[in-house]
Amino acid sequence: MINMKYDIIVVGGGHAGCEASLACARMGKKTLLITGNFKNIADMPCNPSIGGSAKGIVVREIDALGGEMGYNADKTHLQIKMLNTKKGPGVRSLRAQGCKVNYPKEMLKTLQNQENLDLLEDLAKDLIVDNKVIKGIKTESGKEFECKAAILTTGTYLNSDILCGHESYKGGPHGEKNSMYLSDSLQKNGIKIIRLKTGTPPRILKSSINFDEVTIEEGDKEKLTFSNFYEASYDPKKQRPCYLTYTNKETHKIIMDNLDKCALYSGLIKGVGPRYCPSIEDKVVKFNDKDRHQIFLEPERSDDIEYYVGGFSTTMPHEIQEQLLHTMAGLKECVITKYGYAIEYDAIDPTQLNMNLESKIIENLFTAGQINGTSGYEEAAAQGLMAGINAVLKIDNKEPFILKRNEAYIGVLIDDLINKGITEPYRLLTSRAEFRLLLRHDNASLRLTEFGRKLGLINDEKYNIFKNKLKEIDKLNEYLNNNYFENNKENNKFLEANNSSKLTGKVKLSELIKRPEIELNSLLDYLKYDYDREISEIVEINIKYEGYIKKTQNEVNKMLKLEEKQIPEDIDYNKVRNIATEARQKFSKIRPLTIGQASRISGVNPSDITMLLVYLKKEYNNE
Repeated sequence: MINMKYDIIVVGGGHAGCEASLACARMGKKTLLITGNFKNIADMPCNPSIGGSAKGIVVREIDALGGEMGYNADKTHLQIKMLNTKKGPGVRSLRAQGCKVNYPKEMLKTLQNQENLDLLEDLAKDLIVDNKVIKGIKTESGKEFECKAAILTTGTYLNSDILCGHESYKGGPHGEKNSMYLSDSLQKNGIKIIRLKTGTPPRILKSSINFDEVTIEEGDKEKLTFSNFYEASYDPKKQRPCYLTYTNKETHKIIMDNLDKCALYSGLIKGVGPRYCPSIEDKVVKFNDKDRHQIFLEPERSDDIEYYVGGFSTTMPHEIQEQLLHTMAGLKECVITKYGYAIEYDAIDPTQLNMNLESKIIENLFTAGQINGTSGYEEAAAQGLMAGINAVLKIDNKEPFILKRNEAYIGVLIDDLINKGITEPYRLLTSRAEFRLLLRHDNASLRLTEFGRKLGLINDEKYNIFKNKLKEIDKLNEYLNNNYFENNKENNKFLEANNSSKLTGKVKLSELIKRPEIELNSLLDYLKYDYDREISEIVEINIKYEGYIKKTQNEVNKMLKLEEKQIPEDIDYNKVRNIATEARQKFSKIRPLTIGQASRISGVNPSDITMLLVYLKKEYNNE
């Protein structure tokens, strides 16, 4: 018996589920979010941080498209800073230490107040599928809901096991009930399931830390935001500090002496863990030439009760975890409030998805987040937003919204998942983006806000702020291109003070800025020009890196030419001669839409692409 009909049902209330639900509802669709526990909506079972290298740019992109994560992080963080400031603009990104209490609380309020969105506390049990098309969801309480499309965002709750030492039990990240039956329903409908693993460190009482023995890590002194539209509302002087300590030889000896007792090395864990977020056991074993490893002590909540021991993910038994922590400076008398553990969970092979995150096997079924094999709140939220957008477009019979690799880190993320697949939880890195100089923190809104506006996710207030930003950029560019720096005593003093050579004649301000030692803000201060720091950052980067940006754009143009070469949907790859067996198998499985996509599939060589082009020209007259 059908209890109610919805346009779209979202299963799972984590970061992917929140963004997916809000996107669907804001685009005018009657939406239902089914989640096991309202208290775990937008939960942060690991570090309550938002952003980081590459990830911070993803949060800016989510915000630029009309998503919620960045805005919510700005309202609730305890500390924020810009990473990689001494490196090039292509790798700079924000990281905020969030509050694991206030962030979920604020997100739940947003969901509850969202028009077109209903929330249900239940667990999805089964997919209702008719002729390979999703028709609805059955829950464990016996309810049935009809839908035109569904989005699965189950996180680490799908058939999950908690592991610590030699112990293992069924449960979600906080030991609550997990989703036991949905995996069976997916497999029954032909979807391949894989097993992955992630972990988390212990938490300790702040009052038990000796802060005299650790190094303080402050937030940035200037105001920063993930939001592309709204100014910061916090006081930089009132940010919570983080702290730094280190493991040592004693720590490492205890680990090596007890490897057989941890879940990771005892054989208890079968799932594959994230390479770029290894447990402390893994670090000590694999990097045995290092005498110490960095450990971060980070506040988890605004009441300052607990601290997160960053970099110390572990599956050691409880008593060994205590011994290990007590070997480190500042932690010799620390009290553990929650022990570290690993969690194994089911995910799907993401190569079974189309580029719009729709299943190739069940029509109108979308998946997003850790169920697709990613790690991290930011990667999950980005996929949730894109899945929500594309679910709406699909049921409205509109073209999918697919971001290219030169348009957003979100495009890099999804392209990698679909075309390369995963062998471990995927983490987004700046090194994965070949066009990262174009995908910067500062220009996220310039790249994506027009998309968000057309999709109906950017309201009038945000759009007016964006349009004003464009005007201010044009105004500053015009000033720099139409005014000169004269050769006189005062100006040369300014140049000398900035370790720059004197002038022999006048020079355009825009040309002067190309000198690496001249900062635009310093020049504008000297010229008494009123400016906004966000605007000046965008303008300065575009001027200083103009040559590199043009070179990168040339590479983008080459890629786009390959994207223009379409591959017919009915192609039989068994008829393509002289390509490797692996390439033939991958082409048949992934079904790339363009030559550009085909060229990025893992295991495909340039010679395979050449032979594919020859075949297309001969059989389809495709140039």
